Amino acid sequence: MYPVARSAFCRSVGPLALRTKISPLPRAARWGIKDTAGLRPQVRWRNSKAHSGFDKAEREVVDSALPIANSIPRNVPPRRAYLRYTLVVGLTIVAFTLGFTMAAAPALPAARDFLSPPTDEETLTNQHFTPSTPEVAEIERQIFSHPLTRSLLQDPNYIASRPHLKIPHKLRAHNLTGGTLQGPDKIAVPPLQFTTEDGSTYVSLQYLGPALCGHPGVVHGGLLATLLDEGLARCCFPALPNKVAVTASLKIDYKKPVMAGQIVVLRAETTRVEGRKAWVTGRLTTLPKEGEEGEGTVLTEGEALFIEPRHAAAMKRVVN
Repeated sequence: MYPVARSAFCRSVGPLALRTKISPLPRAARWGIKDTAGLRPQVRWRNSKAHSGFDKAEREVVDSALPIANSIPRNVPPRRAYLRYTLVVGLTIVAFTLGFTMAAAPALPAARDFLSPPTDEETLTNQHFTPSTPEVAEIERQIFSHPLTRSLLQDPNYIASRPHLKIPHKLRAHNLTGGTLQGPDKIAVPPLQFTTEDGSTYVSLQYLGPALCGHPGVVHGGLLATLLDEGLARCCFPALPNKVAVTASLKIDYKKPVMAGQIVVLRAETTRVEGRKAWVTGRLTTLPKEGEEGEGTVLTEGEALFIEPRHAAAMKRVVN
């Protein structure tokens, strides 16, 4: 047995074999050439007698060490490995939970507003809208103190609300009439609307500021068309099976210029409903002065056809 093999053997049998006295390994058997005094050389096989004796001693040491070696447990991880594994997994779960919570925190208010929007009554309170300037506060006072508003608030046939305040705050900035066009010099306060439960009649009041003009001092005609499109649609929504529709056609007749810096009234009536289709007419008028009778001066008229999508029942409602 060579030195390298002997080292491997010692490591295999353990400390017991090291305490056993083993004589040096003899040279292995080999072929040798013997010179026969000038005669023809003879090739002989040399083998040591001690080799067989060493094999016997080696076998005795191995046989005595095998029971001890076999009693040593193999591939059994220490208990600390299990504790370390449990600790790593636990810390990973905690870190993932904290990271997900911190990442989702900004979206939680929007999700809460989307899942539980304010009621119609709540949109009329200061909890969801507070005037930003004294001028805006005065416009708010004029709208709610006007005889038309007071009479509609007392009429049980109408449901009062501010629908744009039901849009989640994070999404409101991406809504044209509920966010982009809102502001002190634009639509100063959220429009106040009154709808009937059957979708037959609609009334809304909104202030149009100087930042909404096309010509100086005159409100842009495209904005008036937008207000009529949205108002006529909201009028017929309750009359449709799934309370939602898209504009199929819209016709606008401009009667008089609409001057900026005033409160205008939008009135609409649903004239016909057939399945998923609804026809609506409406008009924009000036707000009558206190003591005046009638609707005020007609500024713009419109009529539209709205069609409910075929898969409206499966569509997500973002704006009520």
